[in-house]
Amino acid sequence: MPHHDICILGAGPGGATAALHLANAGQRCLLLDRAAFPRDKTCGDALSGKVINELKRIEPGLHAKLAASPIQIPSWGIDFIAPNGRKLSIPFKPKFDKAHDATAGHVAKRIDFDNFLVEEVRQRPEIDFRENVDVARTERRPDGAWQLFDKAGQEITTCRLLLVANGAQSEFARKVAGHALEPDHHCAGLRTYYDGVAGLSPDNFIELHFIKDFLPGYLWVFPLPNGQANVGVGMLSKTVADKKVNLRQRLDEILATHPELAPRFAGATRLGSVKGFGLPLGSKRRALSGAHYFLLGDAGSLIDPFSGEGISHAMVSGRHAAIWAAEAVKKADFSPEFLKNYDKAVYNRLGQELRLSRVMQRLLNFPSLFNIVANRAVSNPTLAATLSMMFMDLDLREQLRKPSFYFKLFFGGK
Repeated sequence: MPHHDICILGAGPGGATAALHLANAGQRCLLLDRAAFPRDKTCGDALSGKVINELKRIEPGLHAKLAASPIQIPSWGIDFIAPNGRKLSIPFKPKFDKAHDATAGHVAKRIDFDNFLVEEVRQRPEIDFRENVDVARTERRPDGAWQLFDKAGQEITTCRLLLVANGAQSEFARKVAGHALEPDHHCAGLRTYYDGVAGLSPDNFIELHFIKDFLPGYLWVFPLPNGQANVGVGMLSKTVADKKVNLRQRLDEILATHPELAPRFAGATRLGSVKGFGLPLGSKRRALSGAHYFLLGDAGSLIDPFSGEGISHAMVSGRHAAIWAAEAVKKADFSPEFLKNYDKAVYNRLGQELRLSRVMQRLLNFPSLFNIVANRAVSNPTLAATLSMMFMDLDLREQLRKPSFYFKLFFGGK
């Protein structure tokens, strides 16, 4: 392959979004992925309102295209089930009309959603997209450009700017960018699929269960097309290690014995195996750039520490990476100082939400406090809206700057 100004490693939501925004700006790029699409990705499969707005930013009609596709079902809200069993149902819109309103969320398997974005990539001549290309090693040249090599040691290409979007297990993020796995900022998760789960919401609300004897972990049940459901558990890796938790065993135990969940799964059928995955959380601010590179999405440790959401944050980082990559090429400036503008842009958008989610995550260590929050949210619309905003694309940052917001939050004002 010839030399490129911009090369993107990984064609998941972060990498594909970056490539599409670069194409929209008339900037050519090379996009590499070690797999051939469609390919599976272990995930919760929920697409929040932030995902929808990122789709619209790529192309105004892209969300409508997804909404019309059979790969997804529309989701109209979230059910939080507190440790005391209290269910807090939070619609994405206070009042919604399924017949006329555009949905504010979706659920779609990653094998389908990622391929949906890749199909958009395939249509863009500005993007040189190559599948089944496994980049095994990267090296810096004296001029700062990156050389990419395969397992046999053959050079794949060189580039002036490398956008690293190759996921949570990114060797580049660990070895070059120094993102060490820190158990207190890393989540261990399991996911499996079921058919025939009883009691799913008729409005496809996604479910987050905070079960008393499983805290600070949580269990999710997300409805999917064709009557299926994505079911999984997540827990801080530090807690898993300290308490020697067997997540697979605990998942089976909860689904078999929990008084609310067991009847719903009694007649359900598990589809395929239980798959594990790691989630580098955004509960600690890390550098997202360095000389001649950006880190995107999971490779940049940008996953929401409370909800585990990573798709929208990957797409947000992809959009900003495209903006600053194009600027870097234009100015021929790939220095760490200039590329830090990307870090600033990403954290300006996501930083406040990540900090709030970190606070919510810590609440899981105190079931009684979490119960109080859930109980109060039923009668405190500001608190309920705050939880909803964490999954939407409303400007939570602006709300958090207003003293009146905190008065309403803590004193129950409306």
